Amino acid sequence: MRRTLLFFTTLLIGLVMVTGCCDCRKRAKLVKPLVGTEWQLVQLMARDVVAADEQYTLLFHDNGTITGMGDCNRLSALYTVTESRSLKISNLGSTRRFCPNHEQENAYYDMLERVTHYEMDADNMLLLSNGTLVAIMRAVEAK
Repeated sequence: MRRTLLFFTTLLIGLVMVTGCCDCRKRAKLVKPLVGTEWQLVQLMARDVVAADEQYTLLFHDNGTITGMGDCNRLSALYTVTESRSLKISNLGSTRRFCPNHEQENAYYDMLERVTHYEMDADNMLLLSNGTLVAIMRAVEAK
């Protein structure tokens, strides 16, 4: 009888620890989906980026295309993604207006073409190139 009581008490404590004490479920609800979320650049090559509302954005569509903005140019590209969060962006094109911050815009486009993976952390998308963090993008709140 004592062993049975000890067994069920241990089992109950274990279940509470696994399901009740972990904030994994809360964090999973915070993670934004890659597709359908508008993302805005907040960090590029370990440097903070302060962008206006429409600048440095990406929107992944479910048909394998990306649309967005650089500093002042619209961009479009194709992408492929796997379940292991491998990400390949290709055929990136943009309009050709001369932007005040064209050097940062060019660095942004170059970074996008080098991305190999992504990770999600709540409302942030971390873009990686062969294991090195190259950019952080944040989900844009719906207006």
